[in-house]
Amino acid sequence: TTETQKNRCWNPQSMVEKGTSLLKKMEISVAEAEKRTGKNAVNMQETYTVYLIEMRPVDAASEGTNPVPDSLWRRYSEFELLRNYLLVTYPFLVVPPLPEKRAEFVWHKLSADNMDPDFVERRRVGLENFLLRVASHPDLSTDKIFYSFLTEADSRLKALNATFRVKNPDKRFAEMKHYGDELQSVISQLLRVRARAADRLYGVYKVHGNYGRVFSEWSAIEKEMGDGLQSAGHHMDAYAASVDDILEEEEHYADQMKEYLFYADALRAVCRKHELTQYELEMAAQDLTSKKQQREELATGTIRTFSLKGVTSKLFGQETPEQREAKLKMLETQIEEGEELVKERNAECEEFVKSAWVDIERFKEQKDHDLREALISYAIMQISMCKKGIQVWNNAKECFSKM
Repeated sequence: TTETQKNRCWNPQSMVEKGTSLLKKMEISVAEAEKRTGKNAVNMQETYTVYLIEMRPVDAASEGTNPVPDSLWRRYSEFELLRNYLLVTYPFLVVPPLPEKRAEFVWHKLSADNMDPDFVERRRVGLENFLLRVASHPDLSTDKIFYSFLTEADSRLKALNATFRVKNPDKRFAEMKHYGDELQSVISQLLRVRARAADRLYGVYKVHGNYGRVFSEWSAIEKEMGDGLQSAGHHMDAYAASVDDILEEEEHYADQMKEYLFYADALRAVCRKHELTQYELEMAAQDLTSKKQQREELATGTIRTFSLKGVTSKLFGQETPEQREAKLKMLETQIEEGEELVKERNAECEEFVKSAWVDIERFKEQKDHDLREALISYAIMQISMCKKGIQVWNNAKECFSKM
């Protein structure tokens, strides 16, 4: 409230000091999670989870004060926006990771429900750890956008995400970024299907253990059929016990698919880096064009665009020839520097495209080979597994035939 804010004796913005991590000055926590329901961007009802971020000064306790902490709610998608912003802005830094967005690829031991209380709690802890790691980083912690994420409900993150667009995107990289999104989506779906299938397979195999127990118990009360039932029961027990080895082999193939799930993210990171390189080139070119226009206006005395400078000149008179000459000289220097910068940015962009595209082509060949081999091997394993099930029942049939 306004009254609470008046009673505070500290200025949060003063905490953003170069060379000092924010965590030395502030306590940061993700205090709780809350399930909410609302309409999304396409006006459809959805249920989602929000997380309460709290901040308070570290020295408050030692000073005997206990100010109400700054607090606001954030969705996981907003944490994603923050991390993507940090990745683009600091491509030379190792940005801490986020916890998983959804309960991926789990089978019978864990719930795959994103709203499951245990999963939400694990993600709350993971999000808090992410904020603490960023806040303890000597460079990331001083970023003003990161600070506004912690303190301002209406932060500039969404606006930055929407406006960070290059004017002349390279079609190849745009398509590759889209492909990375699609690849990650289909592999995620495949792994989810595999997790559900493994869960059911585990149940089917273990049920055969019940066959074994029943046949063994039955054999104890039969004289003529006893040996056959006992043998069939042993086959069923062995079949049930084999599921752990089978699922362990399946997990190996799942890990191969997961590797390319993360490769897709690495591919998108290359495309984001290209966007940043192209964006820096366009900004340098735009600044150079602006400087040349200023030089032309100053030389001819013609103001083509509205500016405060033009209004001031009309109100208070034109500049003296000496002032104009000094400004022209300064602009000439800035234009020379700008032209050099554009050349550098253009060379960087061309070199990046050349190097990145060579490696992307190499990656595509590697991906096609690896995924083809993994899928073929997985199909062979499934066929072998089905044959094993048929063989078990063939063995059981022979045991029953001998009774």
